[in-house]
Amino acid sequence: MSSFSLLDLAAVAVFLVAWIGYSVAVEGSARRRPSLNGMMDRYRHAWADQLIVRENRVVDTTINASLQNGTAFFASTSLIALGSVLTLTRSADDVLTLFATLPFGTQTTRTTWEIKVAGLALIFVYAFFKFAWAYRLFNYGAILIGAVPPRGGDPEAIARAARRAAAMNVVAGGHFNRGQRAFFFALAYLGWFVSAYVLFVTTVAVLTVMWHRQFASDARRALKDNDDPPDTDDRRDP
Repeated sequence: MSSFSLLDLAAVAVFLVAWIGYSVAVEGSARRRPSLNGMMDRYRHAWADQLIVRENRVVDTTINASLQNGTAFFASTSLIALGSVLTLTRSADDVLTLFATLPFGTQTTRTTWEIKVAGLALIFVYAFFKFAWAYRLFNYGAILIGAVPPRGGDPEAIARAARRAAAMNVVAGGHFNRGQRAFFFALAYLGWFVSAYVLFVTTVAVLTVMWHRQFASDARRALKDNDDPPDTDDRRDP
């Protein structure tokens, strides 16, 4: 670690704190001010409520298949990105010269460069595991949708089966969101290849954009301005 300056270490620390802090804020904000992801989780449960009353559930399996396909696309993309990152080590000398000539760029050693590349590779490995697991969970969700008893059976058993399918879908969506989050923060991490100063800027920029999308975007207003499905976690007096 002696090849890294204190500024580099501080920039990486800010990057990690921003990533972890943002994840905690988004995933733990349901009670205070729900994020866009949290609001959509409520609609996953509303989807399960509609699943119960439908005779033909082809539409439900189609929706689940579309979620699986999107997850598979991102899992494949993360592997492609990982392969591209690993090829950076083969042309390190040329790339080091290029980055050193950029505005705010700094001269760095080959060892430092390889450590930075390894860090970026780890981000894409993390993303792949999240997307691959989300794909598997959406597959489980498809099975749980098929396991929901048809109309006319025991209402309590039907409701429990639908809740299980919704809960599995929420968990799968959570892992998918974490994989996408890794992609976004990988863009911020690229700033470190130029210099620590750029990493500070790119981290703040990505964090700002993502925070706005979750808490102040037009997509969130589209949900907030309309009737929300009932929150089954809330216990309100009549």
